[in-house]
Amino acid sequence: MHYTGNLRTLDDIDPSGKRILCRVDFNVPLSNGLVLDETRIQAALPTIRELLSRGATLILLSHLGRPTKVTADLRLKPIALLLSKFLGQEVRYAPTDGPGSPEQQTFVANASPGSVTLLENTRFDNREIHNDQALSRILASYASFFVNDAFGTAHRAHASTEGVAHLLPSTAGRLLELELTNLGGLLDSPQRPFKMIMGGAKVSDKIDVMANLLSHIDELFIGGAMAYTLILAQGGQIGKSLAEKDKIDIANKLLLQAKRKSVTIHLPEDSVCARHITPDVTTETYSSNDIPSNMMGLDAGPKAVASFKKNLFGAGTVLWNGPLGAFETSPFDNGTRAVARTVAELDAFTVVGGGDSIAAIRAAGVSHKIDHISTGGGASLEFLEGKILPGIATLTIR
Repeated sequence: MHYTGNLRTLDDIDPSGKRILCRVDFNVPLSNGLVLDETRIQAALPTIRELLSRGATLILLSHLGRPTKVTADLRLKPIALLLSKFLGQEVRYAPTDGPGSPEQQTFVANASPGSVTLLENTRFDNREIHNDQALSRILASYASFFVNDAFGTAHRAHASTEGVAHLLPSTAGRLLELELTNLGGLLDSPQRPFKMIMGGAKVSDKIDVMANLLSHIDELFIGGAMAYTLILAQGGQIGKSLAEKDKIDIANKLLLQAKRKSVTIHLPEDSVCARHITPDVTTETYSSNDIPSNMMGLDAGPKAVASFKKNLFGAGTVLWNGPLGAFETSPFDNGTRAVARTVAELDAFTVVGGGDSIAAIRAAGVSHKIDHISTGGGASLEFLEGKILPGIATLTIR
């Protein structure tokens, strides 16, 4: 179920003169009251601006972090200030005990037509993650329509993502619509050949999405620590490299499924290794299946990078999720950055998701060359696994 064919969108409502409750994903990094990464806020602007231009009064809500109670440094005031700057108008905000608190309800009631109000962090209210009906009813009382534009939380059945959608006429925002169109296109009609790059630490985290996409892709490139689980399954010597030794059966199953579906799997030919992960530690390069017992593979080696670049050439579609090494520690970010530059230069439809992959794209200064940078994270993976996402299922015409 890819949703795009029967998804209700902003085209299906008339927001003029109406109050619109809009779930956005403003879960952004903060430091000393400043937003460190504006990407998710910028991504929500098309929906916000369109609704305002069509005469709506907006009530925005989002979570920030994972607090279980009111937490001073996770209030949304810095986000309200930045959003106000982007919109060129005041974004009303008041520090409260949560989006359903009595003081919040009073603040919302006083919103003037055409205004923008940002509610307090949804996670300040424990009822949020339990999809509590009472909280959903309070949120629904704020508006005439509900718009979900938070793809990054669409896999969560929370009061602000799923519960309220049962109580109001509900549609997808433009960002959520765009995510489903582009990710759905990978499953329905990808340009061939379709090549997927998967990285990260654990093969178990992404085994389901890889298994599901074997029916859609032509080649699979695997990097990061998860590659060592597959190399170990093939009988390789991986030294102290991170691997899920209890997932060897899963790795073998994936290798067998790929062979049966004629999907070529590319593993890193060599690895940049060290005795421990610290910045600028002394490194040595070894064949990925013959790493000394006192060393650990921490990045794709030069031969692996060259091979990946050569075999990615000619792709019609590329999906990339996850780093090829311990990206957060130099010099083990080189392989990931090299692949970022390669993907950006391909004459293909390119989709990138996952925090480290997106960070690499930005660090290389090539994000403008990527066709779609997904805001989804876990939601993207679950969608590509073929799962029904509760925050989206409520937006479809039944």
